Amino acid sequence: MAVLALPALLGMFWGAPLVARELETGTHRLVWNQGVTRTRWLLTRLVLTGFVAMATAGLLSLAVSWWAGPIDRAVASGGSDNGDNFVPRIDPAAFLIRGIAPLGYAAFAFVLGVTFGVIICRTLPAMATTLATYTSVQLVMPVWVREHLAPTTTVQVPFTPDRLANYALDSVSHVEFGKPDVWVITEQTLDGTGHPAHGMPPGYADCESIKECVSSLTRAGYQQRITYQPADNFWILQWAETGVYLALAIGLSALCVWWTRKRLS
Repeated sequence: MAVLALPALLGMFWGAPLVARELETGTHRLVWNQGVTRTRWLLTRLVLTGFVAMATAGLLSLAVSWWAGPIDRAVASGGSDNGDNFVPRIDPAAFLIRGIAPLGYAAFAFVLGVTFGVIICRTLPAMATTLATYTSVQLVMPVWVREHLAPTTTVQVPFTPDRLANYALDSVSHVEFGKPDVWVITEQTLDGTGHPAHGMPPGYADCESIKECVSSLTRAGYQQRITYQPADNFWILQWAETGVYLALAIGLSALCVWWTRKRLS
């Protein structure tokens, strides 16, 4: 989990104080009066320290990916069940600490910290604002954005006695459909007409065994509609999400330069 927390820490403890401390104490004026331009003063801090932040996150992500290699292969082959608490690498719980995405997170968190440092000019408020903003973005991305960065796949699977599922009184929340290494986004129970089911068929609640319950669903033509991101989309999502965070970092860097040249004194 170190890779997950690292970008936020880099933004708080490297990015925000990097310029906020100088602006807060007024030492930046001494540097500017020695012939160093405002843009050079800022870009030197952004580029050098930002590169170190990305390299650190990248090395940790590489180490985690190497360590988790056997787990990924076990999950993909179906050799890991729910009791193992292992998830595929494309699942949101593991996606954040794999591949190249942590580089984008580190760049964004670091530049975000610098941005709030330039704008707020006070170290502690800039650090707190950086942490709150970064956390909010990291919550929004997997819930509303990531699934749209690559095409999803939708299938409808019938209910059979040998197919594992989580059966409830009025719906079926999850069905195993032979793809353990995918990221399941949504599932919905459909009735015999192919529309979302608003209840279960007659006899389902009165059955004496799981086999009888499943048989009642099969007779009524019920199916489960599953929308998921295939395992092959892992790197597509990684590159796309990294691009989003790098674009945000570049935009924030431009804002920092403009603010430093036009608004700081």
